[in-house]
Amino acid sequence: MPFEPKAAADYIIKWLNDYKTKNHIRGFIVGISGGIDSAVVSTLCAKTGSDTLVLEMPIHQDSTQVDRGREHIEWLQKSHQNVRSYDVDLTKVFDTFEATVTPIEKSDKNADNQMALANVRSRLRMVCLYYFASLHGYVVVGTGNKVEDFGVGFFTKYGDGGVDISPIADLMKSEVRAVARELGVCSSIIAAPPTDGLFGDSRTDEDQIGATYDELEWAMNHLDDRNNASKHLDERQKQVIDIYNKRHSANLHKMIEIPRCILKEQFQK
Repeated sequence: MPFEPKAAADYIIKWLNDYKTKNHIRGFIVGISGGIDSAVVSTLCAKTGSDTLVLEMPIHQDSTQVDRGREHIEWLQKSHQNVRSYDVDLTKVFDTFEATVTPIEKSDKNADNQMALANVRSRLRMVCLYYFASLHGYVVVGTGNKVEDFGVGFFTKYGDGGVDISPIADLMKSEVRAVARELGVCSSIIAAPPTDGLFGDSRTDEDQIGATYDELEWAMNHLDDRNNASKHLDERQKQVIDIYNKRHSANLHKMIEIPRCILKEQFQK
């Protein structure tokens, strides 16, 4: 059955409204990155008619990402009176944190240190979102799609993965694009190469992962279909399957329940 973006968007909007009513919440809060996922999620929240707060939270951000985020927020507020926005520059907070912890380990600018600090950026944004959510009685709405959240685990644990609800987590990236076009999201955002924006430069998700989202989506579907087991794969397809499997295995801890130590019966008597 072909994917129908309008039906999907309508379903998610209803799902958001049902969740809001059932759980007696006042509204939604979404972090805006300048990327397609946050643009789609914030638009879906706005279309519920409920209070929607969107935050732009730059940290040494590439200017093109900031500009796209602001373009989207301006468009969203023109179209929906229920949308408010704040620009919360977290650069000084991040710089203070980095200056505080770096001398302790005396770490240089190696890859591990860069990744650790990139994840700090995401976690600072999560803290900021929950601060405003607590002030207003809102829920933090996640922006992860299916490939990121359940395929390769391309998100920060307790960063952009720290949310209350995930409205597009069952949509592949291609489906997110289709919904974006249906909603009228800015063309500059739809066309922009996906990036997590955590390194303060223009590197893309493809640069980090080694494969495009279309390729990762293909791999996810291929591995889910047992009938594909005997199909011949070309060299690039084999590489993509290998990239997908390695990422999925390495990041599985993000996608499963936190391990618990369950006491045996003899300790519970």
